[in-house]
Amino acid sequence: MAYKQKNNPCKKLRKTTKGKGRHFLTAKEGAGMTAAGRAAYNKETGGNLKAPQPGGGKRKRSYCARSLGQMKKHNVDCKKTPKKRICAARRRWKC
Repeated sequence: MAYKQKNNPCKKLRKTTKGKGRHFLTAKEGAGMTAAGRAAYNKETGGNLKAPQPGGGKRKRSYCARSLGQMKKHNVDCKKTPKKRICAARRRWKC
């Protein structure tokens, strides 16, 4: 069964990085979701999103591997373009 974009729960979240009640961090702040954003997503989907795990562990290894694949796929070089969201998120996770 194909996944349909119109049923994506993230579409219902307030996709903003500014103002009160925002759900996403700016790239300067390290990208990713805020605690309020994770809580809203978990409430909407019944999921269990967690904060970044920069200290180490399985979640960190998994995220770093996935994000490296995305960087390679989209030809992103964080040395040349450190302001990209993927680069900021990887810094936040200490990849």
